[in-house]
Amino acid sequence: MFIRNFIIRLVINMIALSITASLLPGIQINGGTGTLLLIAFVFGIVNAFVKPIIAILTCPMVILSLGLFILVINGLMLLLTSSLVGAENFTVDGFGTAFIGGIVMGLAAMVIEFVLDRLGLDESK
Repeated sequence: MFIRNFIIRLVINMIALSITASLLPGIQINGGTGTLLLIAFVFGIVNAFVKPIIAILTCPMVILSLGLFILVINGLMLLLTSSLVGAENFTVDGFGTAFIGGIVMGLAAMVIEFVLDRLGLDESK
């Protein structure tokens, strides 16, 4: 069950990253499906381990902004993924692009999860 949920989450991240890179000219994925798989894997690891720590450390900012600071954290996670994967594979032009990219990725992942849930394929919840 864990492996299936991990693969579903990985595919959701791959599709969301692909949609985001196609919509925003400041985000480029240089490579094929293997590169996209690597980027999605690193993004998933960053979101699983780094994002909760950052969210806890910035909890007062999240509360004061009524949760909108989470959008800043999402952008930072995208920038961190870009620096970990390397510029030859994945580039994000700056924080503004990463901020908008985080929003687009979040929306794309939400739509994909909704569709998978309606089809009965997403049991990761």
